[in-house]
Amino acid sequence: MLIDTHCHLNFKVFRGREEVMINRAQAVGVKLFIVPGADPKTSQQAVMLAQKYPSVYAAVGVHPHHAVQHPGGVSELLDNLKTLILKPKVVAVGEIGIDLYQYEQTKYLDYKITPEFVKAQEQLFVTQIKLALEFNKTLILHNRQAVEVLLPLLENNWDQKLKNRTVFHCCEADERLLDFAIKHHIYIGVDGDLSWSKKKQRFIKQVPLEKLVLETDSPYLTPLSARKEGEPNLNEPKNVILICDLLAAFKEISSNNVATQTTNNAVSLFGLPG
Repeated sequence: MLIDTHCHLNFKVFRGREEVMINRAQAVGVKLFIVPGADPKTSQQAVMLAQKYPSVYAAVGVHPHHAVQHPGGVSELLDNLKTLILKPKVVAVGEIGIDLYQYEQTKYLDYKITPEFVKAQEQLFVTQIKLALEFNKTLILHNRQAVEVLLPLLENNWDQKLKNRTVFHCCEADERLLDFAIKHHIYIGVDGDLSWSKKKQRFIKQVPLEKLVLETDSPYLTPLSARKEGEPNLNEPKNVILICDLLAAFKEISSNNVATQTTNNAVSLFGLPG
C-alpha cells in the first residue's frame, strides 16, 4: 500500500475528474490521499472531498502566496479555518509556510516580495502554527527560498506536540532543513523532482527512510518518466508509485521496503487508520 501525502485534487484542473484520479491511483496500489488547502476556498473543497471519498483526508490552511488576499483580515480568516478544522477527516493544517521565490510565467508573477508581503506571510504562518497546536493537528510546511525566515519562526513557536506531527512538504535540498528536521523529529516529503534534481538526489540519500513520506504535489512536479511529448505535464496521485521506485533506487533498497516504511511514516504523521 502507498499513500500520497500531498495532492491537490481540490484544484480546478481536477474539477469533475477527482474520482477518476482516485480510481487510477488505487488501481496501482495508492490507497489513501491527503488533500491540502491553499486558501479558504480550496480548504473547503478539500473537506468536501474528504467527506465524499473514504480514501481522502483533508488539510486546511492558507499558502503564503495568499497572505494578503483576505478583506476581513487574519481574524476572519482564522474563524473560517476554525470552522473547517472541526469537520470530520481534517488531519492537518496546511499547506502553510514562507515563500520568497519570485515566480515567472505563472499567475504569481505579480507577487512582489516586498517587506510588507513577507511580514504578512510571517504573521499568517505563526497564526496557523498556533491553530494546529490548539486543535492538535499535523503541520504541512511549505518553504521556498526562505529557510532564513522560516526556521527561526518555527523554532520560536515550536511545541513538543509538533514532534513527529510535522512535515517539510517538497523539502528543499538544504542541510539546514535536514538538521532542523532531525533535531525536531520532522518528516520530509519526497516528490517527482527527485527524477531530475541531482541536488535533491544527493540530499535524499542523507535522510533516514524512517523520516520520509511520499507525495506527488499533483498537479505539479510530474516525474520525468510520466511525461509525454506534446501532452500537458499534469501530475496525478497514481505517480506516487514512480516516486517510490525512484527513492528505492537512490537508497539501494527494494520498492517494497520503501512502500512499507513510508506508509507507516504517513500513518504516524497524520494519525491515519493503519
